Amino acid sequence: MVEDAAHRCGFVALIGAPNVGKSTLANALVGSKVSIVTPKVQTTRTLVRGIAIEGPAQLIFVDTPGIFSPRRRLDRAMVGTAWASTQDADLVALLIDAKKGLKDDDEAIIGRLGDVRPAKALVLNKVDLVDKPALLALTQKLNERAAFAAIFMISARTGDGVADLKSWFAAHVPVGPWLYPEDQISVAPLRQLAAEITREKLYLRLHQELPYQSTVETEVWKELRHGAVRIEQTIYVERESQRKIVLGKAGQAIKAIGAAARAEIAKAIEQPVHLFLHVKVRQGWGDDPERYREMGLEFPKE
Repeated sequence: MVEDAAHRCGFVALIGAPNVGKSTLANALVGSKVSIVTPKVQTTRTLVRGIAIEGPAQLIFVDTPGIFSPRRRLDRAMVGTAWASTQDADLVALLIDAKKGLKDDDEAIIGRLGDVRPAKALVLNKVDLVDKPALLALTQKLNERAAFAAIFMISARTGDGVADLKSWFAAHVPVGPWLYPEDQISVAPLRQLAAEITREKLYLRLHQELPYQSTVETEVWKELRHGAVRIEQTIYVERESQRKIVLGKAGQAIKAIGAAARAEIAKAIEQPVHLFLHVKVRQGWGDDPERYREMGLEFPKE
């Protein structure tokens, strides 16, 4: 680990409404996949920390769950986790989907930014999809609403503007030693990363058919003699009808999900993978404190 006083290190919280591109941006900043990305709202459920080096600075990016008006216990846990991340961060980046403009969830977040202590950057994402006059009008409106240390216009998908944003983060995190080895890109344990990859493939395969309250847990991780790893995971749903959706006709859905997950997990851990998926019904798991601990979330009391 680097101890030189000339080095910098800090946590950067990426916050915003659901589906504004936080996970895509986190992956672009790190230069590798650390957070799953799907079109489904609220894909990210807990804090995902990706690590990047930029000059003398080590940056730990915290990809947070989308902030919205929570209705269920799981919603409240995710939103609470996202706001808590801003208190522990050294810098906060508020992402706004420039194509959609200001929505109710964005307005609610901006209304609470005054309580956020760290310096805040405004990041307008998807600017490649917006006309310049509309973009300038949106920027002016946002600048009147909150005090931002800097404003960036980017496309997390194409990478445009991401390098400038990363450089700004590197220049503004505190001076101090690096917290992680230079070659480490994520804080997530491999078991958790593997479960998240499978959950991504689950969402991408089933789209709107998939119940919102489903989760994946890695139950077995066994290193084999010839360098491969055996992974057994369980997909939990709340009802038998949901289990049938995940399995698909003649098991075709679960086979496709497993094949896609196995390939990406193998690439991520650079080992051959034997992946075995099981689908089980666990009624009311959304009200089980143990499941929240598994996901790294605080269990809301009510």
